[in-house]
Amino acid sequence: MESERILEVNGVSKKYQNKEGEITALQNINFKVNRGEFVSIIGPSGCGKSTLLSIIAGLEKKTTGKILIEGEPTNGISEKVGYMLQRDCLLEWRTVFSNAMIGLEIKGKKSKESQEYVEKLLKKYNLYEFKDKYPSELSGGMRQRVALIRTLAVKPKILLLDEAFSALDYQTRIMVTNDIYQILRKEKMTAIIVTHDISEAISMSDRVIVLTKRPGTIKGMHKIEFEIENRTPINVRESPKFSNYFNTLWRELGVDD
Repeated sequence: MESERILEVNGVSKKYQNKEGEITALQNINFKVNRGEFVSIIGPSGCGKSTLLSIIAGLEKKTTGKILIEGEPTNGISEKVGYMLQRDCLLEWRTVFSNAMIGLEIKGKKSKESQEYVEKLLKKYNLYEFKDKYPSELSGGMRQRVALIRTLAVKPKILLLDEAFSALDYQTRIMVTNDIYQILRKEKMTAIIVTHDISEAISMSDRVIVLTKRPGTIKGMHKIEFEIENRTPINVRESPKFSNYFNTLWRELGVDD
């Protein structure tokens, strides 16, 4: 039985105007994402990866095409979408708990129930004992977990991550991707990540979409499967299939016909 579809990107293109005239950033992008699926988008610098994510989030207008979430066309920002940026953007003067509550406050959804839900998330992901601490007192990985909980607190149907781990050093980045992956799996969250890191894409994803250089079009889609019990972004790196996937994606990124 086909998995339940949550996102459809149909014929999406994006054009800009500048001094030299019209620039096509994205051209005829088509793909679908099933509920609970983790999809990575990779491609050369400037191919429109982040632009595509912004269009899905409703932060940027598309020139042509449709975005459907749960079968309904979207126009503008959708409450069904959560967005994590490159930086954690925590407010240094607010505690961990009050930072995790920001999204709910902005949406006017602060309530006893929502506060209890945030407390539950903090407990579930080992941050509750730090709830009265400030961001400066946290490690980079803990800050990123707080940023994720802040996003999950508003209960989005789809989570978008735009180079969400790129500001971290290599060792921390691997540990954080492991943490975030396991949180998203436990929450049965549908996620789409834009990344420049092929290894990161393979280790976290059910599927990897490869874009061409500008104008960005879909060059390939690759299903990622590991026969590993309790799969994590760390343990899949030891699988022989990991290097096979890496070489395939490397070659596809390295040759633009």
